[in-house]
Amino acid sequence: MTVSLHSPGQINKLQLKNRLILAPMQQHRGTPEGHATDYHVQHYGRRAADVGLVIIESTAVSPEGRLYQDDIGIYSDSHIKPLSEVVKAIHAQDARAFIQLSHGGRKSKPLPGERLLAPSSIAFNDEYGLPFAASEAELEVLIDRYRRAALRSQEAGFDGIELHAAHGYLLHQFLSPVANRRTDAYGGSAKGRLQFVLRVATAVREAVGPDYPVQIRVSASDYDPAGLIPLQIADIVSQLEPLIDAVHVSSGGITPIRPLDVHPGYQIPYAALLKSNTALPIIAVGGIHGKALAERVVAEQLTDFIAIGRPMLEEPDFAGRLLGKQPSSIQ
Repeated sequence: MTVSLHSPGQINKLQLKNRLILAPMQQHRGTPEGHATDYHVQHYGRRAADVGLVIIESTAVSPEGRLYQDDIGIYSDSHIKPLSEVVKAIHAQDARAFIQLSHGGRKSKPLPGERLLAPSSIAFNDEYGLPFAASEAELEVLIDRYRRAALRSQEAGFDGIELHAAHGYLLHQFLSPVANRRTDAYGGSAKGRLQFVLRVATAVREAVGPDYPVQIRVSASDYDPAGLIPLQIADIVSQLEPLIDAVHVSSGGITPIRPLDVHPGYQIPYAALLKSNTALPIIAVGGIHGKALAERVVAEQLTDFIAIGRPMLEEPDFAGRLLGKQPSSIQ
């Protein structure tokens, strides 16, 4: 059977009406306390109409882990009601809603008095400053933060969760030898560096149950000779496979090093490699904005879903035009 952008898809037992996903992108409109607002209700509701799934922006599991001080969070029960209004707006457009659970680690913007935590005391750059190497006791607290955030996500009505282990944030930091120089059980080898992510995924899965979708976003390449490469990420995914339901494939972010060549679909080879190494559904992202390219990579089963970010910030109806529902110049 030929698959197209219009074809229904599935993550765990959740049915999606098509293969298009709104990628998570920060809106910088949270309250000082990390609450979502009417802006988020309008923003996500407006963009949900023609996609099968909306993944809302990085949502902090802990106050010191916000990527920016105007981020939204889900680290207290007071966050549940505002986020539930966002979910209702997405559901009103016949789309499903995932929340991206995140902690920035050494790339956080903590408030005065909050600790900048990371696997090791290695700075991302001068702007962020030198983090504290998290103690094992602090890591236990963070694992519980993810667990509680997962339960709150369910209570808010989200249809699933994405664990943010890409772009140089905390979970990615534990995976990468660039940022993780620990010598305890959470470092020292590829197996050790996986342990924190494995424990977070286990805690989340145990909290939400086997039928609730949990996916992970990964950076397939660190773009650094000392960092992770796609085959290593494929091995990490294979070890996480019993706990997750899909993989959202991005790249970079563990250091300021950027890819040398960013062209339409430049991350598709990473998605295709991971798809060839796992039975899990794969989400590709990164400049897949042309109809012909998007249809081809889905039809050729290089990926299962296409995530679109920036074009939908600028043009809320972009997905509808990509699907041919409106007159379009998108090729």
